[in-house]
Amino acid sequence: NPKPGDLIEIDRPLYQHWALYVGDGYVINVTPVDEGVPSLFVSTASIFTRKAKVKKQLLKDVVGNNRWRVNNKYDHSRTPLPVEEIIQHAEELIDQEVTYDVLGSNCEHFVTLLRYGEGVSHQVSDTGRAIIGTTAAVGGILLAGL
Repeated sequence: NPKPGDLIEIDRPLYQHWALYVGDGYVINVTPVDEGVPSLFVSTASIFTRKAKVKKQLLKDVVGNNRWRVNNKYDHSRTPLPVEEIIQHAEELIDQEVTYDVLGSNCEHFVTLLRYGEGVSHQVSDTGRAIIGTTAAVGGILLAGL
């Protein structure tokens, strides 16, 4: 069971989506601003967008049919901020647009910044960049066909 302030890692095709658990079944996470994109293409669309919106949503709605887990993987090398501070800062950001960059300011950077005061994403490694590049190319072809 997640506790407030925990990082939630959600398995999506080709990448992991990250959210911050805030209690009572809710998470705060970033989503692409263009919600008119069909859900099949949301992960692809997020590669191309430069803005995201901070949302508070039910964990079960964000997860859908995907697998998820609590993953505070940076606790061994970073000290989490006090839970009250994490939640307060996260809630202050709800409904705001934030800069989104899959390589430098993604959903994992967002939640680790809230938890630790520092945005970190090991998902964006050289291997991750290659996968993202391939996904972007395929996504571009798919979106061009719409």
